Amino acid sequence: MSGATMRITMLAGVAAMAALLFAATPSHAIEIKKMTLSNGATLLVSEQHQLPMVTMMIEFDAGTRRDPKGKEGLAELTARCLSEGTKELSATEFNQKVDFMGSSVGVSAGRDYSTAGMTSLKKYQAETLGLLAGILTEPGLRDADIARKRAEQVAEIKAAEEQPGYTADVEFIKDLFGDAPYGHPEAGSSESVGKLTNDDVRGFYHDYYKAGGAIVAVAGDVNADEVKASLEKSLASLVGTVAPQTEPAPINVAPGLHVKLIDRNVMQANIIMGSGGVERSNPDFYRLKVMNYILGGGGFSSRLVKVVRSAHGLAYSINSGFEPGKFQGAFTVGLQTKNQSSNEAIDLILQQMREIQEKPVSDAELDGAKKFLIGSFPLGIERQSAIASFMIQIEYYGLGLDYAEQYPKLIGAVTKDDVLAVAKKYLHPDSMIVVAVANQADAKIKTAQMEKAADAPSAQ
Repeated sequence: MSGATMRITMLAGVAAMAALLFAATPSHAIEIKKMTLSNGATLLVSEQHQLPMVTMMIEFDAGTRRDPKGKEGLAELTARCLSEGTKELSATEFNQKVDFMGSSVGVSAGRDYSTAGMTSLKKYQAETLGLLAGILTEPGLRDADIARKRAEQVAEIKAAEEQPGYTADVEFIKDLFGDAPYGHPEAGSSESVGKLTNDDVRGFYHDYYKAGGAIVAVAGDVNADEVKASLEKSLASLVGTVAPQTEPAPINVAPGLHVKLIDRNVMQANIIMGSGGVERSNPDFYRLKVMNYILGGGGFSSRLVKVVRSAHGLAYSINSGFEPGKFQGAFTVGLQTKNQSSNEAIDLILQQMREIQEKPVSDAELDGAKKFLIGSFPLGIERQSAIASFMIQIEYYGLGLDYAEQYPKLIGAVTKDDVLAVAKKYLHPDSMIVVAVANQADAKIKTAQMEKAADAPSAQ
């Protein structure tokens, strides 16, 4: 966390601890109380009395997918500016009050939604909530603050654009999603952000930071009824609803490997390749988690690492993953390899994708994947911040208040036939977008494998 911006992250597990937890902790139940505020917001409370602390997160339908065409980065800039004080408190005065209590207060923009949040000692709960409510109901949004945050965002983007991995990611999502809501980097481009006006920021705040349909998640040393009463007062003026966003058309990558080559004087090629993935509501989500763990999401136990890194020595790290969201996300494989080994690495990746489509995985692979995914799950909801984030997600994606208990059962029920079926349905080795940022004189990335893929029958 830097400045007043709160970054929402989930904890990751490690394999050894996961195996132990699988045997010792089959589920990790969390008691959640659900209520509705008079302004239309959903309130979820998990009373955790082990520590005298409180964490609150509020989800607004103000994610970067809401950025207007030509104003990419507006949701991100608005979130940053909201953290810069209230109409009565300057950014400096606001931060001084937060720091004095040892609290944290801020707003961050994600792809699907933006999150306003606070963490404080229980004794400063009321004062910290007052500051959080202040930036949501009466934000400063001063010209000077907006100009400063805009300049910071542009500078960060320009620095990121120097990194080949970032460039590959940006070009990939542009090519895959096009003009759809997920088709631009969350922070926007240096050009689009540089053109954003002060009124753009204020307008986005007024249009999307509304309580109707918002989700408030509170975890910590609290009483649910008391929390509801305090929020009814502090957020009373935050009213209105946001109209649903039209779902984009399904992603359809034409047969063949569609390659974009970006020439950079780099020692290693940065390659990202993939196709359309799934939305979070897809019923195959849990089967895909198991399949992808075996293919490329399971670290050193995954096939891509074993083959591309360990057996052939072509990459230090390589991974695959699905990025589901409210709308259809992407499936990607990402790696860094020596320029000269780019073609061989791409061929090996395609080979592994085809192999997992052609025959069932082994009993050991299936068992290892399920043990890790089930065993590591409790590690992701240990801290208050993780619990609050977890509650936001289960409500936002409609997973159910008993999701912590259901998740191990859903993963545990996956079979080898399930893995084979979803690999055949959702992997498209003959219809993919490939972006390579490399020294093309050394890489000499060919199109032979692309022509071969184009002639093969497409599963998409």
